[in-house]
Amino acid sequence: MVRKVSFLLLVFLIVAVSGKKSDEKNKPQWAKKDIRDYTDADMERLLEQWEEDEEPLEPDELPEHLRPQAPIDLSKLDVNNPEAMVRESKKGRTVMAFVQVGGSSSREESETITKIWQSSLWNNHIQAERYMIEDARAIFMFKDGAQAWVAKDFLVEQEQCESVTIESKKYPGKYSAEKDEL
Repeated sequence: MVRKVSFLLLVFLIVAVSGKKSDEKNKPQWAKKDIRDYTDADMERLLEQWEEDEEPLEPDELPEHLRPQAPIDLSKLDVNNPEAMVRESKKGRTVMAFVQVGGSSSREESETITKIWQSSLWNNHIQAERYMIEDARAIFMFKDGAQAWVAKDFLVEQEQCESVTIESKKYPGKYSAEKDEL
């Protein structure tokens, strides 16, 4: 057993030592440096060289800011409805909705209420992540931005919803005191 292990180690050592090594004369000047002396430009060159033979990522694997925008069919849009146009332009993009819980709710009550809203949205196949940012304020994050407006329609109908803000536009809740002021 020990002889087999020793033999295998010897074979691996021979293979490792006999592996091809670049000729020092053919290397560019930056490649002759000690790795600890590399500049940012050297590291960038090294990264480009490393990624040279890699296949490009599929569009759905790219980070969101590098993904191609889905084509918008302008013939189906109502130019008199700017909200529908914005909704279509946000398809496939991340959108955040800021939701203000009404009443004198504590953080725990607000969290419970928004958790119920999130579950209701998920039950309606609207995927939203929820983050509490203040005692009575939460962020609902939608991976598909077009769903944010559908969720907004649901949220403003809720009795405890004070307001929903999407893309800097504020929508007061149906039972909100703000709605009466407008």
